[in-house]
Amino acid sequence: MNDIMRSKTSTQLFQYWNLIRGDRELPRRDEIEPSAIRTLLPDLFILERDRFGSIKFRLAGTHVCALFGQELRGQQFGTLWFGTQAGRTLQVSRQVMARHVPVMLSAMALTEDRRELEIEALLLPLASNEGHSDRILGSLSPLSRPYWLHAAPVSGLDVRGLRVLDPDRTAALLREPAMDDAFPPGIRRVQHLRVFEGGRDA
Repeated sequence: MNDIMRSKTSTQLFQYWNLIRGDRELPRRDEIEPSAIRTLLPDLFILERDRFGSIKFRLAGTHVCALFGQELRGQQFGTLWFGTQAGRTLQVSRQVMARHVPVMLSAMALTEDRRELEIEALLLPLASNEGHSDRILGSLSPLSRPYWLHAAPVSGLDVRGLRVLDPDRTAALLREPAMDDAFPPGIRRVQHLRVFEGGRDA
């Protein structure tokens, strides 16, 4: 995956998730040992699906909150993304849970004064103790550290691409109607990558 992931945090979290799941589709959330990934914790978050189908932050690391200049716990995951991308990323998150597949989003973070910062967002499904996939372990990793990072809050994220990190199941996932609805015509697919055309739409 080193040729796909540019962030050390993304790479290490994905390796850890693979290690604890073994030969299963996904690990249980009680198998996550924070001490084993303590250096990654500031850039990590956990999403949960509520009974209404919304995807919210259950936990968010200090760096993730600092990036947006606010506490994210309890907030909708979709509110981080510009315009119609809020609905698209919601559907992607649901597919991560429903299909038990890891996904990586590439995005551009934008501040109010139009500063830009490349971001990787990794979404990894987690199972409950009963085996239901209802949470996501994720990371949000800046790909550089400009002088203004955490001083000028990011106002939103502009999705540039999506990659399914399971080559054996990519084709089946991308044929799913829900995934197609999340990415309407105008989004270019490059192998396992779908690229949002047109940039920010809000």
